[in-house]
Formats: sequence, C-alpha cells, structure tokens
Amino acid sequence: MNWLKTIDSTLFHWINSSWSNPLLDALTPIITGGRFLPIILLVSSVLLICKGKARGRILCLFLFIVIPLGQHFAIGPIKEAVSRTRPFVQETSVRLISGVSLPHDGCMPSGQAAIWFAATTIVFVFYRRSVYLLLPYSIVVGLLRIYAGVHYPSDVLCGAILGTGYAGAGLWILSTLWQKVGSLWFPLWWKQLPNLLQPVLRPPDKNAAVNVTDLDAHRIRLGYVIIFFLMLANLAYNASGMITLTEDEAYQWTWSKHLALSYYSKPLLIAFTQYAGTHLWGDTVFGVRFFPPIIGALTSLAILRFMSRVANSRVALAMCIIMPLSPLLALGSVIMTIDPLNVMFWIFAMIAGWKAVQENSKTRDWCWVGIWMGLSLLSKYTALFQLLSWILFFAISQNARKQLRRSGPWLALLINLLFSTPIVIWNWQRHWITLQHVKEGGRLEEGWGFTPAALLANFLKYTLEFLGTETLLLNPFFIIPAIAALFLFRRSQRQKSELMLYLFSMGAPVFVFYFILTIHTRVLPNWIAPSVVPFFCLGAIYWEQRYSEGLTVVKRVFKAGVALGIAAVVLLHDLSLVEMFTGYHIPDALDSTRRVKGYAETAQVVENARQKLIAKDGKPAFIIGGHYGITGELSFHIPEAKSRVATDPLVFFLTSTKPQNQFYFWPGYTDKKGQNAIFAREIDFSGTNSPGPDAVLKEQFESITDVGPVMVESRGRPMRRLQILECRGLK
Repeated sequence: MNWLKTIDSTLFHWINSSWSNPLLDALTPIITGGRFLPIILLVSSVLLICKGKARGRILCLFLFIVIPLGQHFAIGPIKEAVSRTRPFVQETSVRLISGVSLPHDGCMPSGQAAIWFAATTIVFVFYRRSVYLLLPYSIVVGLLRIYAGVHYPSDVLCGAILGTGYAGAGLWILSTLWQKVGSLWFPLWWKQLPNLLQPVLRPPDKNAAVNVTDLDAHRIRLGYVIIFFLMLANLAYNASGMITLTEDEAYQWTWSKHLALSYYSKPLLIAFTQYAGTHLWGDTVFGVRFFPPIIGALTSLAILRFMSRVANSRVALAMCIIMPLSPLLALGSVIMTIDPLNVMFWIFAMIAGWKAVQENSKTRDWCWVGIWMGLSLLSKYTALFQLLSWILFFAISQNARKQLRRSGPWLALLINLLFSTPIVIWNWQRHWITLQHVKEGGRLEEGWGFTPAALLANFLKYTLEFLGTETLLLNPFFIIPAIAALFLFRRSQRQKSELMLYLFSMGAPVFVFYFILTIHTRVLPNWIAPSVVPFFCLGAIYWEQRYSEGLTVVKRVFKAGVALGIAAVVLLHDLSLVEMFTGYHIPDALDSTRRVKGYAETAQVVENARQKLIAKDGKPAFIIGGHYGITGELSFHIPEAKSRVATDPLVFFLTSTKPQNQFYFWPGYTDKKGQNAIFAREIDFSGTNSPGPDAVLKEQFESITDVGPVMVESRGRPMRRLQILECRGLK
C-alpha cells in the first residue's frame, strides 16, 4: 500500500506542478468548473428530446435515472466510507488554481470523473461516434481535477471505473426490466419499442384496432409503476443518511416519547406516527421518516384510482406525474411533518365525499367521510377548513343540497366532532393553550390596519412573497394553469362541471383564507397544502378536455413542467449536484439545505463542551437549548440524551414562566440544584456579535461564562454558528 501511495503522490505532484502553464491555468476553472456546462446540458437535452425521436428521449431518460442514482448510492457512500483527505490538505507544495472551488469532503472516488465516464458510456450505447468527443473530454476533466490539486490520480481512475460500471449496470438492469416486465404489463407499447438499447419506434399496425380499454390499462399500470418506484426511491433516500432531521422532526420525535391526547401546537397523530416508525426501525432518521414515502404513495394511488373513475386514464396518469414533480408535494414524501398526514386524509375524505354526494350513495359512504375528516383533524388543525369546503359546495350545488335531507352528512359531522374529543380534553385541561398559540402564530390579535399605505406595504412584503414562493414550489408550469382553470372551468362540459365545482370547493376555502391573511402577516408555503391536490385535479381535467379539443399547447406546457420538475426535485434532494456538475459553489448563507445537515456535528460540539465542563468542575452537567428545535436535535443526536429522553432527560428547553412549546408541560431542570449546565443556541450565521446571556439564565445560575461563538462544520463546510455558555451552580 505504501508503494501504491508513493506512486499516487508522485504522479499527483508531476501533474499538479510539472504541467504548470498559463493556458492550463486558464482552462481548468472553465472545464472543471463547468461555467458553460449547464447551458450545454440544457440545450443538448432539449434537442435530444425534441429532435432525437425515440433514441434521444430514451437516452435522456437513462441519463436522468442512472447518473443520479449512481452518484447517490455508489459514489456518495464510497466517498463517505473511505473519507480520503484532499491532496491540497494532505500534501505539501500543492499548486492551487484561481477560480477552482476547493471541496472539503472525501476525494475518493472522484465524483466528476464518475459522472463524465458514466455519461460517456450511456451516450456511446446510443450514438457510437460520440466516443470520439466525450471520451477525450472526460479524460481531460479527470486530469485537470488532478492539475487543480483536488484529486489524486487514483481518485480519478476509481471514479472513471465506477462511473463506467454503474452506467453499464444501469443500462442492463433497465433494459432487462423492459424486456421482462414491459412485454407483460405494456404489450401495446412494447411492440412499438421492444428494445430500449436499440430504440427504433415501430409504427403501430394500422390494420390492428387499438382497444381503448387496453390503452387505459397501460396508463394505469404505468401510474402504479411510477408510484412504486418513487416510494422505493424516497425510502432509499431516507436510508442513505444524506440529510438529517429538521428541527420540527426532532422536536416532534420527543413527543413520540411522551404520548398524549394532544400537544401544544399540533394534534396527536404526528407523535403516534413517529412512535410507530421508530418502534419498527429504531430511533434513527429512517425510523422517523419511514412513513412519508408510504403516505405519499398512498395519496398518489388514491388520486390515480379516483381520477381514472371520474375522468379518464390520461388525467389519472398526468396527476401521478404532476404531484411528485411539484417540489412542495415532493418534500411531503420525504420529510415527516404534519402536512403529509393532513393532505392524505384530506384527499381520502374528498374521494369518499364525491361518492357520498351521488344519488345512489349509502349512509356508510358518509361515515367514511367523517372518519377521514376526523383523522385529518388529528393531523393538523387546517382540516377544519374542509367543513367550510362542504358548506361552500352545498351552497353552490343544488344536487348536493339534496343530501342535507338525509342523515348521512349530519352523521359525518358527528363522527368528525367525536374525533376532536382528544384535542378538546387536552386543551380544556390546559386553559385552551393551543387557541392562544394559533392566534399568536397568525398574529390574529394584532390590528389589521386597513389603511391604503398598510395594505400596499403588506401586499409588497407578504402577498407577492406568498405568490412567488408558491409558484416556484408548486412548479409554475403546473400551478399557473391550475389556477387559470379555476376561472375557466365553468365553460367546460356540463357533465364535468359538477365534479369541477366539487374540486373547487375542496380547495378554495384554504387558499382564499391564507391569501387574505397575506395582507396582514407572512404565510408559510405549506399552509395551503390541502388545497393543492384538488386544484391540480381540477386543472388536469380542464386542460385535458382542451387538449382533446385540439389545443396542442397543453402538451408542450406539460412537457416543460415535467422537465423543470425533474430538475427541481433532483436538486431539492441533493443541492451538491449543482457544484458537482457545474463547479459553482453555492454561498453558505444561501444554502437552504443547511437546515437538514450538520446537526450530528452540532450535537458533538455541544456534548464536547459539556464533557469539558464536567472535567473542569468535577460535577454533573446537563444541557439547555435556547430554541425548541435545537433542543430536539440535541436530544436526538447525543447518544446519552437519546437513551434518557423519556425518563431522565439530559437536554432541556430554557425554563420559562409562560408556555412557549411542548417542553413547558414536561419536567424541567429545576430539581438539579447545584449542577452545572451548557446552554446552546444558534445565532446569526453572518457572524455578528453574540447576544448576552438571557436574564432567565442569570437568575437561575450563580455564574455564566461565554465560551464564545462556535462555527459548526460538516464535511468542511460551515453549517451553523452557536453561542455556548457555561452555566455554573443552578440555584
């Protein structure tokens, strides 16, 4: 091994130093930094999809599936397991090139080499002459990564071998699946395209009539495949360890250790869901996040079947594509928050409700409406808006009002009220603290200030932010047509108008309420989540009708939405791909993924500070978090705190006289008289001066020592800035 390391180091210095010349110095940031690569990739992809026929489209499909999966599940884990130090850190006399970013994660194997050799392999299978261009370019990229001082030759060689290997494996697996599964599940399409690696699209047999039922079955089966594949991909992503828990997830994980009828800010179902996930898979990130992919799959499956019944298979399949390619909904299939549960049960209630309002419905159909609405209420208080949805639908639909003469709707309302019992009991015992929290969160107690100046200021500050954020997070090519359909659908066919009125009613109250609220305060994007799927369903039905009538621009807009959605969702899962593909380093202050990274390192920094305090003073010490989020993260990521969280906590929230979060209702640290503590809170990432100790801490402890701001890094990148205080002698 020493002999191999010596050769590796010698070759590195020879390339890094001996090849030195101004031309290579100028080309290296351009080629390895990929300044023009995004434009080249975008133009190439558009040309292949639009002009490449079946071969170009299948090629793009392979590239978009195989390379991200290979990077996530082959290159990433190996790089993390090997953890080889970069040469510019380990070696002496390394030349660094101006304009080349210096990554601080492991360097074995080279990610860029893997990407380019994988792409070369895939493109070669479809266009043989491409090897004369792509292979030399891939070799140049690998050599220039060595020249730039960020990789050893062996890193590049291993990356090239692995990239070629996973590309070949991906090609073989996908083509074999199509041969085995495609011929059975999709015979009509398989006859037109029997070989993915030689994609020549055969024209359909003009003498053979296409059975519409068979075509519908193909689309529905494809929907099943998409749902199943995305569920497995999201489960694998959560198991990969690429991101840690959000603050809310960690905070609500502590709830699962104290099961109750309700909680300070949320109903009980999130805690019970996390309880189930962690009892299946342990107190791990995967255990906490086991259910979101399943919830997302169940929601999509319900919509697929519902839309195939009330509309057609084309609309149903479109919804299976639209939902996971809208970033806000895609997040709900990964992160364990209250929104996936709320949306799923809202959709179940919506589907059951459409069956219940039919003339031949039965009382049990309304019972299911009440059950699903009740479970939605136990997920999030926004579920109460569905009562307004029903009031709106009864008001605008004469046929629906006939149901009010029957016992069904009133029985559903009774069941819904019964489901609210745990929330009512818990809040009644605690002086209706949740109502106070909701009013404070929405600033409902403050004056609205309906003056022209105030309205204009809030419109510019909050309303435009709300509209812009929702447009981006819901994919502009999907949400804008859906919103347009809300104003145009009354012109649609009469037999569809009742369904569209129903879908409109299921989403409008939520959206309208929060839109109006934006003239008073900031509204977070996820607050309108229950209205999104009904709006998408309405839009899909309306625009599919227009497409059937000959409006071909609908198809082009849909394709643009798919392309944008794939790019957005992939980057949402791994923002580091931007730097890997383009070389552009996203500024740390603008990196939104910091909120799901680096908490294990944060916990280690705080625990090290606690151990130092114990060693200095020779007495026990506990931890105090300055925010509920960091309190939950430290409780989850410090092994001792995790084992003690339910019985004898090590981490506490700062004691207060007024309820601020759920920690107020659990035992605090007031009984630890004489003990020391470490206080930790996150402070301004930009580097401003740390705030002084809280007045509460000064009253509680005999002395407080500011350890100073501590920058927490993960894989060489700053993630958060902490203020750490040594608190001695609890009074």
